[in-house]
Amino acid sequence: MREQADVRAFFKDKRPDVVILAAARVGGIQANATNPAQFIYDNLAVQTTVIHSAYEVGVSQLLFLGSSCVYPKLAEQPIRENALLTGPLEGTNEPYAIAKIAGLKMCEYYNAEYGTDFRCVMPSNLYGPYDNFDLETSHVLPALLRKFHEAKLRGSPEVQIWGSGTPQREFTHVDDMADASLHVMNLASSVYRDVTTQNGACHVNVGTGEEVSIMELAKLIASAVGYEGNLSFDRSRPDGTPRKVMDVSILKSLGWRPEFSLEDGIKDTYCWFEKFSHQMNLELMPDFSVRQ
Repeated sequence: MREQADVRAFFKDKRPDVVILAAARVGGIQANATNPAQFIYDNLAVQTTVIHSAYEVGVSQLLFLGSSCVYPKLAEQPIRENALLTGPLEGTNEPYAIAKIAGLKMCEYYNAEYGTDFRCVMPSNLYGPYDNFDLETSHVLPALLRKFHEAKLRGSPEVQIWGSGTPQREFTHVDDMADASLHVMNLASSVYRDVTTQNGACHVNVGTGEEVSIMELAKLIASAVGYEGNLSFDRSRPDGTPRKVMDVSILKSLGWRPEFSLEDGIKDTYCWFEKFSHQMNLELMPDFSVRQ
C-alpha cells in the first residue's frame, strides 16, 4: 500500500464503492522511538496513495481512522475534536501523529475542493482479538496481557511494568470500534458535515469516554489472566502523555454507545489469546518491560 502505482492499479481494477482506511504502521513507545522515519514515511505513503486513488475512481465514501495521538500532549481533558493543532505533540510518537494529522487534513481538503465524502474518526487506544502481542512493538494492553500470561505460566513472583503506573488512558474494544465506524459511515452526509463543522473539526472522536490508570489496567489484566504475583513499576522508563481521555459527546449525540466494559473486553481478549496464541508462534519470553 506504500506503492502508488500498485494502489492506483488496484483501485482502477476493483473500483470499490466504499473504503475504510485502517491500515497503518503502529506501535508503542519503544517502536515509535526506535523507528521514527519508518512511522512517518509508511503512514504518509499509505494514506496518500489510498486517499488520492479513492478520489480518482470516484469512491462514494471513505472512512479514515486516525489516532488520539494527534492531539497535543497537554490538551485540556477530556479532549474535544477542536483541540487539534492547538499545542505541541507528545515527543515519543510525534512522527506517527504528524502523519495521521496529514491524513485527516487531506480528507478535509479533498472534501472542500473536490466534493468527496471522506470522513474521519479518531479512536482511543484499541484492543481485542487479533491484536499485536509482540512485546517489542505492541501497545500497553496486549503487551501486559501477554506478560501476565507468561508470568503465570512461569510462576514468576513479580511482573515489572514500564513507567510509574500513573498515566491515565482510555481503551476501546475493537468490536465497538468497528460498530462505531459503520455508524459514522451510515450517517447522512449532511448530518456528518453539519456536526463536524459546528464543532470546528473535520473528524469525530470514538471511545468510551472513561479512563483508567496504567496501574489499574494492570490489576484488571492480572485478575482476568489469573496471575496472583506482585506488580512493580520501573520509574526510570517513560510514561508518555500523562492523561489522555477523549470527549465523545458528539458521537453519543449521534446515537452511538459502546457495548464492552473494559473488564469484559479484557476477558474477551484473553479468551481469544488463550485459544489462538499457539498459532501466533509466540515463544515464552524471559522478561521484557512493558510499553505503553
